[in-house]
Amino acid sequence: MDNLEKVEKLRERADVTYEEAKQALEQAGGDLLDAMVILEKEGKTRRPQQESYSTKYEEQSEYISVQEKVEDQKQNAPSIGKNIGRILKAAWKLILHTSFRISDKEKELFVMPSWVFVLILLASWRVSVPGMLIAMLFGIRYSFTGQEDVSTANEILNKAGSFAEDVQSELHKERKE
Repeated sequence: MDNLEKVEKLRERADVTYEEAKQALEQAGGDLLDAMVILEKEGKTRRPQQESYSTKYEEQSEYISVQEKVEDQKQNAPSIGKNIGRILKAAWKLILHTSFRISDKEKELFVMPSWVFVLILLASWRVSVPGMLIAMLFGIRYSFTGQEDVSTANEILNKAGSFAEDVQSELHKERKE
């Protein structure tokens, strides 16, 4: 550690000026601990602040009791029903303001409101989901459009379509071999 670093450390710890720290270091022959002792003897260092700790209970105005905090959280926390309600409201808004599109390559085959698509899925998911997957193997693509942000859903549908194309190309390769 060079002299400047020692002066800086001593100055910070003893809360003295650079000049006082330098003089104390010179008197101590460059030893930080001896320089600190010299400054303490001269009364130039700050005394550590007194702190006390006690196990005695005293009412502290800045502290809130645990029971009060729990009661406050119960009153101000949204209930599970409110959260489910918000989710259902957002889903309903999404369904009402979007359309479900079915296309073959770049040609649009069919467009329906998303709520109709949801009803079809709910009523006949055991038939409609496998049918949609098989149709993807034949180049059918699906997407959503509308006022709401549906980019994540469209990314998933595009990845599924790309996967179906990869499967289809693998099947064609095996047939040719």
